[in-house]
Amino acid sequence: MDILLKENDFMSLFIDMLRELPCLWEINNPHYKNQTKRKAALGHLLEIVKTVIPTADITYLKILIGGLRSTYVRERQKVLDSQRSGAADDIYVPRMWYYDRLHFLAGQTEPRSSLSSLPSTLPFPPAEASDAQPEPSRQQHVEEPRLSQGSLSQEVAGLSRLPDVPVPPLHLERESGRRRSTLEEAAIGLFWRATEALGAPHTVEEDFAAIIVSKMQRMEEGQQLMCESLILEALNK
Repeated sequence: MDILLKENDFMSLFIDMLRELPCLWEINNPHYKNQTKRKAALGHLLEIVKTVIPTADITYLKILIGGLRSTYVRERQKVLDSQRSGAADDIYVPRMWYYDRLHFLAGQTEPRSSLSSLPSTLPFPPAEASDAQPEPSRQQHVEEPRLSQGSLSQEVAGLSRLPDVPVPPLHLERESGRRRSTLEEAAIGLFWRATEALGAPHTVEEDFAAIIVSKMQRMEEGQQLMCESLILEALNK
């Protein structure tokens, strides 16, 4: 495509195209277990995603679709639960602006053997599951907020221009023992100076929040939207 799709335009078009490819989400569709049909459909969607994230691949696309689906299912359940409560003033309002566009996914859920990991895709038939890479665990998402796409870290390379700031020795290494990168140290250092000036307590959670904010501010708008979707999915677990 020649048109650079961003933010709402990108997500609206992506969801509309996904709706027109029922072999990817309609569990009773005759082509739902047709591996050839599904791969062709994913390839078509990938062309749209690449207009925003040129380095995206099929694995990243499956994560994006799975994130949309799981977030919709949880938001819909909150709406139904609030409606059953009988209090009109307490009806839950979904936070996703594109919630109504995803109603075609209602009822398209297959049982999962485990709830311990984020879904990397819509329910895929067994024959196709071998093509997908192992799903990232919840803990992995907490330690490395990279949307399961290593190349996305290149999009936030602008962090290298941040000044070097001394950081208390207590925070030089993560609990895993892996030394933080220069970019992470710079972001944490800036955040530490700000919190110290305000007299606020400095915690590991605040360090992590500072890294997320710094990285997302330097992402393309479309990437920010996808990141927000996956973060919301993780928080709703």
